[in-house]
Amino acid sequence: MAELATIARPYAEALFKATAGQHDVTAAWLDELSVIAGDPQLLQFADSPKVTANQVFDVVSKVAKSNLPPQAVNFLHAVIDNNRISVLSQIAELFHALNNAEKGQSEAVIYSAFPMDASVLAQTKEVLEKRFGRKLNVTVELESQLIGGIRVVVGDEVLDTSVKSRLEHMKVALTT
Repeated sequence: MAELATIARPYAEALFKATAGQHDVTAAWLDELSVIAGDPQLLQFADSPKVTANQVFDVVSKVAKSNLPPQAVNFLHAVIDNNRISVLSQIAELFHALNNAEKGQSEAVIYSAFPMDASVLAQTKEVLEKRFGRKLNVTVELESQLIGGIRVVVGDEVLDTSVKSRLEHMKVALTT
């Protein structure tokens, strides 16, 4: 994983600098390209020695739902020509991290045992923003094995208030 991030970082940083002032638009088409490039059949096609870079570009650009702006076309050519299409999702991830850092935001994933309604989610987001000291872009994922409570992941920080976590702490305390 670290190796892929090392390969992807220069591309993400260069794209971030080249698209100054248009980061949200760039993020949209980069996400679309990332999804397309994540397809196993496309990656197998791109890895074939019989396939040219132009053929890979044609396939990706035709699958894209929107017309790609000139910057996207140039970026995609650079990625394909350097045989880096397999790291496009990591490039997108690092680009989002740079964009969020510039805005003073972070991505946060809330794992919950049960669905959260809008008012509870808003209150939880407000508390988490105070706790982590920055604005958060929150997504919620259901994880029934938590039994109750939530587990929050913000970057490399984890806040675990789930029942499962509490039970595991009790087990450790009782067995030592």
